[in-house]
Amino acid sequence: MNIGAVIFDLDGVLVDTTKYHYLAWKEILKEYDQEFTEEDYEHVKGVSRYKSLDMIFKGNEEKISEVERIKILRKKNNLYLQYIVDIEGNQVFKGVVEFLEKLKSKGYKTAIGSTSDSSYLIIESTGLSKYFDVIIDGYTVDKAKPHPEVYILAARELNINPHKCVVFEDSKAGVLAAKRAGMKVIGVNHRVSLDNADKMIDNFENLELDILDF
Repeated sequence: MNIGAVIFDLDGVLVDTTKYHYLAWKEILKEYDQEFTEEDYEHVKGVSRYKSLDMIFKGNEEKISEVERIKILRKKNNLYLQYIVDIEGNQVFKGVVEFLEKLKSKGYKTAIGSTSDSSYLIIESTGLSKYFDVIIDGYTVDKAKPHPEVYILAARELNINPHKCVVFEDSKAGVLAAKRAGMKVIGVNHRVSLDNADKMIDNFENLELDILDF
């Protein structure tokens, strides 16, 4: 297969920001005397804040009014922003910059495919923006993963057939979104197995371009 473009999820794939989503949710759930572990977070990783809330409070939804839901989601977002406001390049995972440089040197098109509203802030603050031709974020799309909109739009903006794209993802919802878009997927996760991914890696350290051979 002739791969021409590589699309990356952002949180937890390129930059170590996933932990801040986890910490924000954990802080909120303390108020409800509800334990929230990293394993719990793996089940909601990659989906929208709204769906995450429903999944976290599953079975107790009736106890939370619509007004309280809005307050919880607003607080979660504010906590997350407090964590990442001073984010710098040292939060980029090892091997990421080297791999991106290899991609650009060989002429691959590159994009960010994230449904996070904070994508531009993170990419600019970490110095990664120069490596990407297209950035799709939460302000660009209407539907959260596992809906394929974010990846379909990325391919469209890159002017390339989705079947010629490879996606790097770290969540089950993200993998499903990319597969629904007709793309090959490389899972990046050392905690859980992403069953629907075509390949798996633990990280980007010493990663060569032959990982894109399909």
